[in-house]
Amino acid sequence: MLFRREFKRNLRSLIIWSLIMAGIILLYLSIFPSMAKEQANMDSLTNAVPEGMQKAFGMDRLSLGTLLGFYGIEIHLMTTLLGSIYAALLASGIIAKEQNEKTAEFLLSLPLARQTIILHKGAAVASNVLLFNLVIVAASLVGFQFSSGQDISYRAFFLLELAVLLMHLTFAAIAFLFSALARRTRSIVSISLGLVFVMYFLSVVAGISERFSWLKYASPFKYADSAQILTEHSLDPIYPVIMAVVIAGCFLSAYWYYSKKDIVV
Repeated sequence: MLFRREFKRNLRSLIIWSLIMAGIILLYLSIFPSMAKEQANMDSLTNAVPEGMQKAFGMDRLSLGTLLGFYGIEIHLMTTLLGSIYAALLASGIIAKEQNEKTAEFLLSLPLARQTIILHKGAAVASNVLLFNLVIVAASLVGFQFSSGQDISYRAFFLLELAVLLMHLTFAAIAFLFSALARRTRSIVSISLGLVFVMYFLSVVAGISERFSWLKYASPFKYADSAQILTEHSLDPIYPVIMAVVIAGCFLSAYWYYSKKDIVV
């Protein structure tokens, strides 16, 4: 019952974000065929970008003249950054809003244990993030048909999207923990969004400078590195393990804390 209630409350947001993301993906992929005809000019444009920026965005290993290279440089940035913002916004308010909107008293009066409440809310977040990523995959596969003559490694593509899904779930899990700890939605939303942008900035710094390459372990954005996955057709096992540990750790921490939390109604 609670899962269905939470899913319905967030369905409108899911539809809007999904339509926007699908529209962006289809728009970008629809212009790729005409851009691919100008591959020489595109390569010249890439070479004009400073070397550090090429490394940061994978332009030193991917080509804008190939479909997956174009996807990994142009579209991957949108799916990771906007998707992480959506996941953080979704999860950061799903628990704290009960106190913020004065609905905690009604929720706690239901014949549901707190453990059940946190499980249903966590399942609602995971379901929304999963559906959002399925829309990304579906829109991408439809968009690929605009360039039917291009060779595509679907193994590399699906590995990349698996990494993106885990990254979105990682940000959702961190924001979910913040939501369980906090009492006010507004502050948690700001913290969660700030975390997304800081992590993105760290990933750019890690890509630009060898000196700060160790930062790649601190930013989930590097865990879904399009250049590495699309060129090597593999996903470094350490990254999914780190994300799985963070997701499980944040959820279990939220579960434990919410079960004992002193909730003001």
